[in-house]
Amino acid sequence: MVLLSSHASATFVFGFGFRFEINLMFVLLGFVQLFFSYFKDLVGREVTVELKNDLAIRGTLHSVDQYLNIKLENTRVVDQDKYPHMLSVRNCFIRGSVVRYVQLPPEGVDVELLHDATRREARGG
Repeated sequence: MVLLSSHASATFVFGFGFRFEINLMFVLLGFVQLFFSYFKDLVGREVTVELKNDLAIRGTLHSVDQYLNIKLENTRVVDQDKYPHMLSVRNCFIRGSVVRYVQLPPEGVDVELLHDATRREARGG
């Protein structure tokens, strides 16, 4: 599982024991573009988005933009007992600034590609 965070200090945790942290300034200086490109490749895959208000929504990634706003289709709430009013929601748009984590399917993660891209970004190009 991969968790991508939008906190001031973002923590990226991969199910393979790989973990790294970056601060928000690094994110603002181009790292977002890296993940924007990565998310575009995951369109059509199922993801779980956890919001800062603790609501977790699972659905098919329909689109993502440069602000990491996310559009999901065929959605369902992970904790249906806690959020029964969300049962009828089937499609949603999630503003990137309210996202705490995005959980990706393990088979959707190319760790080597992420390693290479982050090394290139850290070197400045």
